[in-house]
Amino acid sequence: MTAPFQASLLDLDAEPGLGPLGGTVRRTGLDHGAWIDLRPGWLAGADTVFERLAERVPWRAERRRMYDRVVEVPRLLKFYDEGEPLPDPVLDDARRALDAHYAHELGEPFATAGLCFYRDGRDSVAWHGDTIGRGGTEDTMVAIVSVGSPRPLLLRPRGGGPSIRRELGHGDLIVMGGSCQRTWEHAIPKTSRPSGPRISIQFRPRGVR
Repeated sequence: MTAPFQASLLDLDAEPGLGPLGGTVRRTGLDHGAWIDLRPGWLAGADTVFERLAERVPWRAERRRMYDRVVEVPRLLKFYDEGEPLPDPVLDDARRALDAHYAHELGEPFATAGLCFYRDGRDSVAWHGDTIGRGGTEDTMVAIVSVGSPRPLLLRPRGGGPSIRRELGHGDLIVMGGSCQRTWEHAIPKTSRPSGPRISIQFRPRGVR
């Protein structure tokens, strides 16, 4: 299930930096007041950023209780709380750019950053919505920047239904907004196909997890 990390041919030797958001973001409306925005390749030099984060972030493995047993969380994690320095300056730039672009709709800044390291196809995250805190009762936004090898992000209506698939990697941005966390679920499924490593950076407002 593991494949070596393959850099994007479009990203070779590119210095890390962000493209524009205005006029480049494609929005897809979903049911029940939910929507997603997609901006492919927003972060140039994403492969360099992947290598920096893989080396610099103090990744940790977690164990969680699932029903009657404790299991390993199938990915590595690091959470940066409000006011905590981020591990790379381009992440500060990304948060400022997201704040500026979504200020009118969101009405507040993105305050935290959660990082997930999917090492290969065995790492995953099950169907869920970010409903801890205000996300369970209020419309909000979660912005995800992906670096490393592409992996599919699946979305489906809460309670079941046809899923939507988006391949994310090499600097792609997806933003889930409106009622998306309450009325839809998302997942990164396991895969038996050879899959290289991927890191996702999730920016959230205060009180949303």
